[in-house]
Order: sequence, then structure tokens, then C-alpha cells
Amino acid sequence: MKSRIPVVLLACGSFNPITNMHLRLFEVARDHLHQTGMYQVIGGIISPVNDNYKKKDLVAARHRVAMVQLALQTSDWIRVDPWESEQAQWIETVKVLRHHHRELLRSLPQTEGPNQGKAVSRVPAAVPELKLLCGADVLKTFQTPDLWKDEHIQEIVEKFGLVCVGRVGHDPKGYISSSAILQRYQHNIHLAREPVQNEISATYIRQALGQGQSVKYLLPDAVITYIKDHNLYTRGSSCKGNNTQNNLGKTS
Repeated sequence: MKSRIPVVLLACGSFNPITNMHLRLFEVARDHLHQTGMYQVIGGIISPVNDNYKKKDLVAARHRVAMVQLALQTSDWIRVDPWESEQAQWIETVKVLRHHHRELLRSLPQTEGPNQGKAVSRVPAAVPELKLLCGADVLKTFQTPDLWKDEHIQEIVEKFGLVCVGRVGHDPKGYISSSAILQRYQHNIHLAREPVQNEISATYIRQALGQGQSVKYLLPDAVITYIKDHNLYTRGSSCKGNNTQNNLGKTS
């Protein structure tokens, strides 16, 4: 493993609420990258979107971050990072990647090199690659006119790279072949297959909760308890945050 390229996986999204499928994406992506023989996944980051994303039924970021923290209690390699959600405005995905890449560089341990006279040189440790983790449905959104800036798509796939986990009803290879940018950098797009198809959606979870239906085994138990304790996603709930309109800007 020592000769492998270290990788940190970053997932951006609403996580409204976080589901077991969101967590599975990380495990499937890590297995896939390890099986290539080229990479060693050393960490994962979940970055909940800013409240100003203005997506319908988006509960306040403090709740979404808290739910992710609870969901990750049993993970020894994934963490939640509130930076994106704490900004004064909504942040484009590529800017979130830039931030976390800078943080990775800043946190690298330094090793001492040979002493040359009075100066002691400092040699940086191996620099991890930061890759955006997503489902195939996100890859499809690259085709939506005016949703992503072409220069942002190029920077994401050229500088960082994608790990895309397949979903039923989506054709990631087709999405790549229909995009000149994705075709050009397809060597940096890793397509992982989820052997156990899991179509849990946060949209379904919210609908089920609104109708008083059970969501047990679809979310971590600690998240279900949090939702009940804070009266989230129920009809007449007062905790839906301040976002009631659909976002019309560039999205992630």
C-alpha cells in the first residue's frame, strides 16, 4: 500500500437528511479505488450545502451537519466538514474542492531532510489527491444547460478527478461519451459499480416522514431519533430553515 497514491474523497450535497445510501457511496468508492491497485483512500469528507442554496424543503444547515455527525459515529475514516455550510453565501462545488485541497496541503506532515550547513531542509510528505465523490445522477447534470460552467467541469475532472458510483436508470459511460470535456479527461473519472442496488433517496425519506411512515433501516437510528426530537420533515414543522424556493443558479 505504501507505493499507492493517497486519496481523500469529498462528497458535496444537501444531505437532507443523510441516508444509508450516502454512506454506502463512500464504501463502494473506496473498494473500487483500492481494487485498481493504484490508490489508497486515507479519508472521506462530507460537506453539506449552504442554506443559501435555496432548495425546497432544505432544513437549516445546523441540523444537517448534526445529522451527518451522528451518522458517522461508526465510521473511522469519514468526517463531516461544516465549512461550506458556514459561509455567508452559497459556494460552487469547484470552490469547495479548492478549499479542501488547500486544507490538505496545509495539514501535510513535514519530514526533515539532510542538514545542509545551518539550514535544515523540510521535505513535504506525499500529497494526497482530492477526488469528488458522486452518484451517476450528478454526472448527468453536467449535461444540463446553464447548470454548470464548462470551466468548472473541466477543473473538477482535470485537476481533481471524479469517483462516480452507478445508479439504476443512469448510463455514466454514455454521459461521458456525450461530453467533449468528460471525454478528454475520462482517464480521471472512475466509474464504480454498486453490487447491491440501493435507490434510497432523501426525497422519498422526506415524503415518508411527512406522511408519518417508517424510515427505519433507511437511515441510521441516531439520525431518525434526531429528526423526531427536532420535529424535522413533518407537516407543519417549524424547523425547515429559511429556504422555500428552488435554486435557479449553478448547482452541484
